[in-house]
Amino acid sequence: MYRRIIFISLITIIVLPLAACSPKIYGTVKLLDTNMMPVMGESPKGTVINMINTTASLEEASHSVTVDEEGKFESAQKGLKPGTYKVEANRIGYITQTKTVKIGCCSGEEVNLNLKKIHMGKRKSIEVSRSDEDKIINPGEVNIQPPIM
Repeated sequence: MYRRIIFISLITIIVLPLAACSPKIYGTVKLLDTNMMPVMGESPKGTVINMINTTASLEEASHSVTVDEEGKFESAQKGLKPGTYKVEANRIGYITQTKTVKIGCCSGEEVNLNLKKIHMGKRKSIEVSRSDEDKIINPGEVNIQPPIM
């Protein structure tokens, strides 16, 4: 009887921590200007992090989170399955960055992403365009044909 209690206690001590752990992806996002210097006055909060499992079925393949005020993110508890993930950071006005990581059943992987600001350059505003021709963004790709009856 005493051995049985010890055996159950040992199993509980070993199994509970393993059951509580789950794979996770965490890290930080930094916003950089075109000279690779940190952008002042703009918070990375709201940047979308997509985690796409390339080794799972379609139903389990996608997970996403948003970045907090400090630029930190973490996958949801029990939100990920073990496998190989493409971790992608998206933010309007910045170049998307993707990294590939592999996580196991009880492991976590840190992913640090640096998003570089897109150089705005000289752009023509549609509102001040004088003709419809000025408003066509890619004139070589326009293919207008009459409907066939």
